[in-house]
Amino acid sequence: MQTKPTHTSLVAVGDSFTEGMSDLLSDGSYRGWADVLAGRMAARTPGFRYANLAVRGKLIRQIVDEQVDLAAAMQPDVITLVGGLNDTLRPKCDMDRVKALLTEAVERLAPACKQLVLMRSPGRQGPVLERFRPRMEELFACVDGLAERHGAVVVDLYGAPSLADPRMWDVDRLHLTAEGHRRVAEAVWQTLGYEAEDTEWRTPLPPSAPPNWVARRTADVRFTRQHLLPWIGRRLTGRSSGDGRPAKRPELLPYEGPAA
Repeated sequence: MQTKPTHTSLVAVGDSFTEGMSDLLSDGSYRGWADVLAGRMAARTPGFRYANLAVRGKLIRQIVDEQVDLAAAMQPDVITLVGGLNDTLRPKCDMDRVKALLTEAVERLAPACKQLVLMRSPGRQGPVLERFRPRMEELFACVDGLAERHGAVVVDLYGAPSLADPRMWDVDRLHLTAEGHRRVAEAVWQTLGYEAEDTEWRTPLPPSAPPNWVARRTADVRFTRQHLLPWIGRRLTGRSSGDGRPAKRPELLPYEGPAA
């Protein structure tokens, strides 16, 4: 039986995935799945309020320290929490510590809202996913266990074939395109019990001809110069792309929907 949920507020907690990179708007800001989701929910509920505390590059320790208490204090109907994946992509990662911090976040957020939403994050096909897959799956097993113990729901993006397709990912190979973010919003929307607007969001894209050798090498060079080398530089110097950056939408305020 299809439920007809009514949520009056949403707070999103996390890193660049929840901030909305790389769903770029004309003014240079990012939209992303959380904004799309909030827009849909606001269209159903007058006075709907939304905050997005996510900041790119944040590790799970930073999310716990900087965002969790703020989100809990807002006492919204729905909180989404996605974190820990940045930790798994580091060369050295203490998975026991990551899981303990994620557990701490869930234990503080679950009582502060009517519905906590957790996710198994999407993974792009390719060597990066294969290298870090064991860590990611260990993290997702922790997510599943926490959801069961604390009454949270889990959105399984990792198991969605459509979101593994490289065409759903931006040139930095770390962040989803606008279409990828739209599909994530649809997945969360359905998990919360709303009537599906796209029943095929998980369906793989139609096959396309693979790029030729020159196109592949050109893309690899561009990726290395514009994204990989700067990322390595930040890791070596202990910097983050989110250093000094404020939360995307720090206050729980009425929301009219994402910009076009």
